[in-house]
Amino acid sequence: MSTDTVAPTAAGGPSTGDSPSTAALPGRPGVPFGRTLHAELRKMVDTRSGRWLVIVMSALAAIVLGAFVIWGPDEDATFRSLLELASLPLALLLPVLGIMAATAEWSQRTGLVTFTLEPHRGRVVLAKALAALLLALVVLASALVAAALANLAGGGAWDLRAPAAGGVLLALLVYVLQGVAFGLLFLNTPVAIVSVLVLPTAWTIATQVIASLADIGAWLDLDSVTRPLFAGEMADKDWAQLATAGAVWVLLPLAIGTYRVLHREVK
Repeated sequence: MSTDTVAPTAAGGPSTGDSPSTAALPGRPGVPFGRTLHAELRKMVDTRSGRWLVIVMSALAAIVLGAFVIWGPDEDATFRSLLELASLPLALLLPVLGIMAATAEWSQRTGLVTFTLEPHRGRVVLAKALAALLLALVVLASALVAAALANLAGGGAWDLRAPAAGGVLLALLVYVLQGVAFGLLFLNTPVAIVSVLVLPTAWTIATQVIASLADIGAWLDLDSVTRPLFAGEMADKDWAQLATAGAVWVLLPLAIGTYRVLHREVK
């Protein structure tokens, strides 16, 4: 009498995102990427913290614009200057949005469920980054509408040009990706928030205080290299400085953080 046997699966040791034991079964397709992206978007606004962060960012931009229209100088109340003003609080808070998207599984201990439903962790990381960028676009659109209404109320000039609008968009998306990168790097929401706020600021102060770091700071200070983006006045050297600062403050932590997520054991 013969008996059917089933080959045992590998046991012991953490499972990574692309291991053979987690691959989709033959004839059964994996989870569609659109469904994973939709789930990540929903997770970002389903929690009270995520929902209120989006509300606070939109409200803060509107409050700043309203205060400027009431008490600010009339000659500076143009569409371009109002949009730049509305983008200032967003540049500070949008990295937090990216951090919360990246650390959700580790702060809420839902990683086992997420990586069981979608075992390819690289797809989850990509979905998180895209979800953060899409939600940031929604926030930026609300700021753009608020700036247009404020300019209409103040009777300012409609002087916004494509380079300035595209520069604001690109700069804010860079800050969102920086938040995602730091979230993946630390996998801890408070630590990532403090790091993304303190480390770049400390580096900026160091380059201003220490004369020998001034030339390096011009190439590695993310805040200074994004100023021409907000102004819509990027030159060849500005693009090179943006690339180097982005590589250090965004791409490097993003690569290290992604590696951590792909190989870290989920408990």
